[in-house]
Amino acid sequence: MVETDISIVSSKALMALFGTCDQHLRIVRDALGVQISVHEEQIHISGARGSVADATTVLEILQAQAQRCGKLTAEDVERSLKEVSAGQSGTLASPIVVGGGREIRPRTAGQARYVEAVRKHNLVLCAGPAGTGKTYLAVALAVAALRQEFVRKIVLVRPAVEAGESLGFLPGDLQAKINPYLRPLWDALREMMDYDLIKRYQEEDVIEVIPLAYMRGRTLSEAFMILDEAQNTTVSQIKMFLTRMGDNSKIVVSGDTSQTDLPGGTRSGLVDGLVRLKGIKGVAAIKLTGADIVRHPLVRQIVKAYDSRPRKREEGRG
Repeated sequence: MVETDISIVSSKALMALFGTCDQHLRIVRDALGVQISVHEEQIHISGARGSVADATTVLEILQAQAQRCGKLTAEDVERSLKEVSAGQSGTLASPIVVGGGREIRPRTAGQARYVEAVRKHNLVLCAGPAGTGKTYLAVALAVAALRQEFVRKIVLVRPAVEAGESLGFLPGDLQAKINPYLRPLWDALREMMDYDLIKRYQEEDVIEVIPLAYMRGRTLSEAFMILDEAQNTTVSQIKMFLTRMGDNSKIVVSGDTSQTDLPGGTRSGLVDGLVRLKGIKGVAAIKLTGADIVRHPLVRQIVKAYDSRPRKREEGRG
């Protein structure tokens, strides 16, 4: 039997850590067979040596998340338990500081590997299902790099590929038709920067959010470029984008290879790039999984349901 203590960061974080009627603590106690109590500004943990060590790591991760986000879910607790038990404590990776007192921290071991890969490499290709934070974390890293003056410009790019719908029937001019494709990038950006600052940066050409076709013929130095939804690029399109890289620039390419809207028989540029660029110095390939999904708990179950059953052809079905 061993014992250890963890300092309490704040009463607010402590309430989130414990959960309603101590439900989060009960999950940790039942999973690891430890005793947990609070005494004089300390969280006291006792039990078998290995279990106490795991419980300490889990509670430190969860308390940091509670302090940052103000809340925890049972899924957060179970995810941390699973990762720590598997020896994956990557969620303790250093946070992404986006300014204004805001920090963003990877919430899973896979996300931590992704963040560290972007920090260490000039080109990162990331494939993973919906909800794994591919775009959000990349935008956060771009904002942090701009704030720290590692780059002078952020360029956020998406291919304007129709997901079974026709652009021609949408109202407005070309820009109005394309804007909906770029909305997810704007949404991520607005969570990290004030609107007035984004507007000023856009006017000064410090931030661009543009369709992929607008990248042709350019060379961008000291820029952080993100190509989102890259599964919907062709091989020639992704080659065009990657060769826009100038001096002191960084590129992140992300997408979900299970949700491709390209015409039948067209090879995805992201799928091709993950194979073709493997082993090149300065390039990293990251694959996120259902375990890295951090949206609503149902999203993980939805992804699992679709991945576990072969898709049937629907041609000729009424």
